[in-house]
Amino acid sequence: MFSKGQIIFGVLFFIAFTIIIGYTYRKDLKLHKRFYAGSIWILLAFIAFILFIVAIKLLFK
Repeated sequence: MFSKGQIIFGVLFFIAFTIIIGYTYRKDLKLHKRFYAGSIWILLAFIAFILFIVAIKLLFK
């Protein structure tokens, strides 16, 4: 399906991308803590809403 060169490129790209994203995140960590302090509650509310919709769907099936 994929050639050996494509697989090597994909693995190297993934490694480089992960390192760059990690470095950028660490560099901006102070800003993340300042501006996105309460964002975990938004995420939890979104997950709860999705679970609520799934529960309603399963209940009325």
